[in-house]
Amino acid sequence: MEHSHSASYAAAGVDIEAGYKGVQLMKKHVARTMIPGVVSGIGGFGGLFAPDLSGIKEPVLVSGTDGVGTKIRLAQLLDRHNTIGIDCVAMCVNDVICCGAKPLFFLDYIAIGKNEPEKVADIVAGVATGCVQAGCALIGGETAEHPGVMDPDDYDLAGFTVGIVDRDKIINSDCVQEGDSLIGLTSSGVHSNGFSLVRKVFDIEHADLTTPMDELHGKSLGEALLAPTKIYVKPVLALLEGGVDLHGASHITGGGFYENVPRMLPKGLEAFFNAAALPHMPIFELIQERGGIPEHDMYNTFNMGVGMVLAVPQDQTEKALSILHDAGEPDAAMMGCVQQGDAGVSFGTASVPV
Repeated sequence: MEHSHSASYAAAGVDIEAGYKGVQLMKKHVARTMIPGVVSGIGGFGGLFAPDLSGIKEPVLVSGTDGVGTKIRLAQLLDRHNTIGIDCVAMCVNDVICCGAKPLFFLDYIAIGKNEPEKVADIVAGVATGCVQAGCALIGGETAEHPGVMDPDDYDLAGFTVGIVDRDKIINSDCVQEGDSLIGLTSSGVHSNGFSLVRKVFDIEHADLTTPMDELHGKSLGEALLAPTKIYVKPVLALLEGGVDLHGASHITGGGFYENVPRMLPKGLEAFFNAAALPHMPIFELIQERGGIPEHDMYNTFNMGVGMVLAVPQDQTEKALSILHDAGEPDAAMMGCVQQGDAGVSFGTASVPV
């Protein structure tokens, strides 16, 4: 596209050539995500993927889309852009895996005030890393320059994924039963939800984001908050492939425990959590202390150290934990159970009733 140049468009604030350079810089990152099934490279009008349907009797496509929310402001303040893409992928693939669907491919959309090719390539590098962690391919995307609408340093990021599952293996609320064990997979921190509250609590525009803090065990506030969202696709797939009857899965995102866990429960059943079994992460303790936030509001906003909750039959608990530990979740633990009730979620200090 060496002859593609519009002086008039450039005068209006859109640099087409910067866009072309960005595509060239991101190609090496996209190449890391190539998996069997990819038909087309980036740059075409559509991303092409041919799924392997062998062994699948009735394939069902499962889609998910999301963004990163106002966590993106942390990346801008710290001028660190190579991890925020992991968050974007995680927010999408962690949702579709809750249905039992294996993510196949991912597309991203970047809206930016001024197209800086190196910054865009850093953002896409994070997206590619997330795709590698999820085992899916990055087969396309779009970068849109918005002069006059966004400040030059501003950008936003959103993504879209498609996964596949056999119809008779779809996980939904009908599968969960009374007595099921609830296994928690630990989070890396705040992940990508609740950042409007986080920014208010710490007055983030004026906060010291780089000095190590004793309360965070030597991490800086910026480091703790920007930690990328964990991707749970491979551990959950390991459970399914290992013969565990996964009855339910809940990605703990916006709304915390109180809004997300009930989404996997049938009417008449609730989730009981042993508060003593839940992890205690310094970042959440700091947020609660600095903000004077009631405990209920914390569990209704944040993941509180648990990014994914899985429901498995009680007699398969040990098998599930063993598989999860081997699949890179050494801190996976039984944290509760499913019981009769209509509270949605309840917490107690006693041991989990069985």
